[in-house]
Order: sequence, then C-alpha cells, then structure tokens
Amino acid sequence: MRQEFRVESLHEPVSHYTDAVRWGDLLFVSGVSPLNADMSVVSDDISEQARKVFENMAEVLAAAGASFSDVLKINVFLKDVNDRSKVNEVRKKVFGSCRPASTLVGIAAFTIPGMLIEVEAVVGLRS
Repeated sequence: MRQEFRVESLHEPVSHYTDAVRWGDLLFVSGVSPLNADMSVVSDDISEQARKVFENMAEVLAAAGASFSDVLKINVFLKDVNDRSKVNEVRKKVFGSCRPASTLVGIAAFTIPGMLIEVEAVVGLRS
C-alpha cells in the first residue's frame, strides 16, 4: 500500500525523507523548497521563490499522476508572514479556480540559508 516517490530532477533531500509518499488514495508531499537541482536558492525574491516551489511541486505531483486540482491541503511556511499577499498571487495562478484547504505558518529560519518559503501538501489521488 505504501509507495515512495523520489523525483530525480529535483535537489537531493537534505535529510532522511523522500519527495512524496502514497498511502491508498492519498499522497503526502514533503516540504517543497525554492531550490534548483544544485541546491541553490532560485532568487532572493519571494514571488520567484514561490513560483519555483510550485514548479518543483508540479514535478512531484506529475510523478504520482496528479495535478494541482487534486491538492486537498497545503501548509505554507514563510519566514515573513507579510509576504503572504505576494505568495497568494502566485497561488492563484497555480491553482486557478481550485482552492485547497490551507494553513500559513511563520517560522524563524529554514535549513537552507536564503529560503523564504516552503510548502507541503496532501493530495487526493484518483483510483
């Protein structure tokens, strides 16, 4: 019943985890970072970082046969919660008319210096 997904085009995990785990009809997507494959932060701009996060998440979703319309819940972690409106503009483009349940959490720091955002998701997979 358990299936792990590791997307080779994304950066290597920085700890002992995989990009996503399927359990039944649910897919749990690990925190997606605004990193290039070489683990460099894409930009110091929050909008660019958000775009990269969702671009990387699209690769994870595709590996599991899913898309953003299948996302049920996201948790958004921001270094500065005042960046919420800029991130929301990117989210609107990514999700279109679909609105996942969502939680926003402000945090003090990320593992990789320069990161301003990380997003994890729970996805409903079609049988």
